[in-house]
Amino acid sequence: MILGFKNGRNLYTRWAVRQCYQALLANDLSEVVIVCVPASTPCSHARRWKRFSSMLCSLTGAIDGYPMVTVSGSRKRAHVTREYELATNIKHFVHFDEHSLRGRKVLLIDDIVTTGQSAQAFAGALEAHGAHVIGQLFLAKTRKFSVC
Repeated sequence: MILGFKNGRNLYTRWAVRQCYQALLANDLSEVVIVCVPASTPCSHARRWKRFSSMLCSLTGAIDGYPMVTVSGSRKRAHVTREYELATNIKHFVHFDEHSLRGRKVLLIDDIVTTGQSAQAFAGALEAHGAHVIGQLFLAKTRKFSVC
């Protein structure tokens, strides 16, 4: 499911939206901006998050933060390489619409969590631009498998 979502396949985007909607159903999100943790390239970021963010915000009444965050350049995939480039060099990959984020409550969503370093770095960058991160939601967690 997660790989289909990461590839931007419509069926899996709808699955991810349903999962998040169910998790957030009991919350009033009318004053909350939903922002997705950036993917490793601008193309991957758009493919993964643009439709997802729009659909989820339509269902929940939240504010779509996708246009407030721009990804440029590319970086290594932390969950594959174990090199947390987003955590150490976020300013080189992500640009924020500071005016739109200042003073806003933000809910972060990421597709997968391994150590949480990327999400924490991104939350810190959002807060440095005046946002107030109120929570984080992940679709999946990386698991280590044992080989027999």
